[in-house]
Amino acid sequence: MTWTLFHKLGSPKWFYEISSRWLPGLACAAVLLLVTGTVWGLVFAPEDYQQGNSFRIIYIHVPAAFLAQSGYIFLAVAGLISLVWKMKLADVALQAAAPVGAWMTVLALVTGSIWGKPTWGTWWVWDARLTSMLILLFLYFGVIALGQAITNRDSAAKACSVLALVGVVNIPIIKYSVEWWNTLHQPATFTLTRKPAMPAEMWLPLLIMVVGFYCFFAVVVLMRMRLAVLQRESRTAWVKAEIERTMPKRTLR
Repeated sequence: MTWTLFHKLGSPKWFYEISSRWLPGLACAAVLLLVTGTVWGLVFAPEDYQQGNSFRIIYIHVPAAFLAQSGYIFLAVAGLISLVWKMKLADVALQAAAPVGAWMTVLALVTGSIWGKPTWGTWWVWDARLTSMLILLFLYFGVIALGQAITNRDSAAKACSVLALVGVVNIPIIKYSVEWWNTLHQPATFTLTRKPAMPAEMWLPLLIMVVGFYCFFAVVVLMRMRLAVLQRESRTAWVKAEIERTMPKRTLR
C-alpha cells in the first residue's frame, strides 16, 4: 500500500486532486495553531526568571529554526527521489520548498539576533550554531539559484538534487554544534528524549507553535507545487478540463 501511494504521488493529476482535499484541513489547522500558540505564548505564558519577557521570541525563533532544518532535509529527500526514481514531481517539491525554507532560515537568524542583543550584548557572533545556520541559508540560496539559472529542466533538477544531498551534511552540524564546541547558544529548548526544562505553561504554547509552523509550511509548499504542476502540465487534457471547471461561466447577453 505504501509503494502504491508512492507511485501515485508521481502522477501530477493524482497529486493535484488529493492535495485539494488536504489543503483546507491543513490551512485551518495552521491558522488555529498559530493563533492559539501566539496568544498563549505572548500574553499568558509567565515571564522567564532570568530573561524576563525577552524570552518570548522563542515562540517564533525556535519553530523557524526547526523548520529551516527540516525544510532542507525535505529538499534532500526530494532530491534523492528525483535522482533515483526520476520522479518529476519530486523536483517540483524541491523547487517549491526551497524558497520557503530560505525564508524560515532568515527568520531564525533575524529573531536569533534580536534575542542575542539583550542576552549576549551583541547582534551577531561567529558562534558555531549561528555560523552553521548562515551556511544553511547560503545552501538554500544555491539551490534556488541553480534552479533558476539552468534552463534545461532535467539538468537543473539533477544539479539541485545533488546540491541538496551534499548540503544535508550541514544539518547534524547545526544540531550538535552546541555539544561539539563551546558556544554561546544554549542547548535545545526541548527534545523528544528529555523532559523539558521549562514549565508546561511555557513549553506547551511553543509545541503548538512548532506544529503550526509545520502546517503552514505544508500549506505553502502544496500551493506552490499545485501552481507549478498546472504550469508544467498546461497542455494536457486534465489541466484544460480543470481550468474550464474552475473558470466562471460567461453569461451571454
